[in-house]
Amino acid sequence: MGTNHRARPCAGMTKSSRTRRLSPLLAALVLAACSRGAEEQPAPTPPPASEATAPSPDPIGGTVGGDGSAIELQVLTAEDLNAETLPGELACSFARADDGVLLLVRGDVASGEAAVGVVKVSGYVERVAAPGGFDAMLEGASFAGQGKTVAVEVTGQATGGGESPPRPATLTYQRADGASRVFDGLWTCGP
Repeated sequence: MGTNHRARPCAGMTKSSRTRRLSPLLAALVLAACSRGAEEQPAPTPPPASEATAPSPDPIGGTVGGDGSAIELQVLTAEDLNAETLPGELACSFARADDGVLLLVRGDVASGEAAVGVVKVSGYVERVAAPGGFDAMLEGASFAGQGKTVAVEVTGQATGGGESPPRPATLTYQRADGASRVFDGLWTCGP
């Protein structure tokens, strides 16, 4: 009762109830005012894009974040590898089961020297490196290069026998602009 509510003069009134009690001139004025009031009601506005709920992208297989351009890794060819001189006695590679090698890194055993490798991005072969040589990358590693980080994480047990059995892994390619893309594949280390 002590609260001061401001009533809307046309709310809850039907056209016939508004005109029944008023003179024709006054009824026309009330109808005009009520119509104008209805037109002045703002339409609900959608939330800004930053507040809108967007579907989260699939983290495996698609580029997330950055400037919107896709991260495209290509299979390293024999020509690509022959053009690069990678130091080190042993190598690790990340390959997709349906494609080929996306990352090849070489390093020396029991060495403090960096393991050095290559990845092919949008048609260009680019170098990456990680400290600790071959031993430091057996269980996966994070390799850095100009404007990029390539992280390999082993996600399971070896899938075969022999001296260098492949293990399931993911490769996460991260650009300096914040974009990243995750690839499923196999991490194989050995001679």
